[in-house]
Amino acid sequence: MSLLSERPAPARLPVTPLGPHFGAELHGIDLGRLDDDEVLALREALVAYKVLFVRGQHGLDDAAQIEFGRRLGEVTAGHPVHDSGDVAPEVYSLDSQDNGFADVWHTDVTFVRRPPAISVLRAVVLPPSGGDTSWADSQSAYESLSPGLRDFVDTLTAVHDGTREFGYYLARRRGGRGNVWEGEVFTELTPVEHPVVRVHPESGHKGLFVNPGFTSHIVGVSEHESRGILDILYAHLTRPEHVVRHRWRPGDVALWDNRSTAHYANRDYGDRHRVMHRITLRGDIPAGPAAVRR
Repeated sequence: MSLLSERPAPARLPVTPLGPHFGAELHGIDLGRLDDDEVLALREALVAYKVLFVRGQHGLDDAAQIEFGRRLGEVTAGHPVHDSGDVAPEVYSLDSQDNGFADVWHTDVTFVRRPPAISVLRAVVLPPSGGDTSWADSQSAYESLSPGLRDFVDTLTAVHDGTREFGYYLARRRGGRGNVWEGEVFTELTPVEHPVVRVHPESGHKGLFVNPGFTSHIVGVSEHESRGILDILYAHLTRPEHVVRHRWRPGDVALWDNRSTAHYANRDYGDRHRVMHRITLRGDIPAGPAAVRR
């Protein structure tokens, strides 16, 4: 495991923390014009603060967003299942006029074996009000559990299943043929197992890795017990002290680490139009505490 140091990004990258452990804004930078050292500093800041907000990126289009992503890591297809239409294959277009909502707490695409590590989201069309997005810090949530509960959840495994969200879409609207993901055409939503507590591969910190959007149940316990455990973890994950909320403006870009966060988009703008373009970077297979100790 390669661990980054605990230090924040170098001082020349203008980081304004939003809290002691979670969330930061970057000021006065152009994501399309960063040098290599600044890209590395941004990547380190992302691991440290988990979600970053950059305003004023009006010159960033889809092509520039993808190119910026390639400097951070390996850009994936926009989504394993969803067809975003007339955009680059690396872009997932969340369009409110095409059921492009994310109004449930979730971590991106955890229903695959190797979920994305990082997401980069750009505001394209914003309603006049509403449509904020909130992020939850899964590492702070884990650390603030009681020691006994931490020890217990360290041992658990959960199933992640995309069927509820995308099963009908894949079968009926895509005819059982999704996008190329991990080098193969995505044809079925086979549930996968991930540790309930994930060890971050760069920082070494532990965080909760379950989410209401895609986690179906805990392995090895009854349905009733599973629901009780998950309800406790979800309620704790989304406590106000673990959450930052972003009010979008034109030109805004948000970057977040899917290995240490969950997020939720408010659907409070009625029939007003909202379009966000997201790219994701290839991640690794989530490892739990037991696997890391071996």
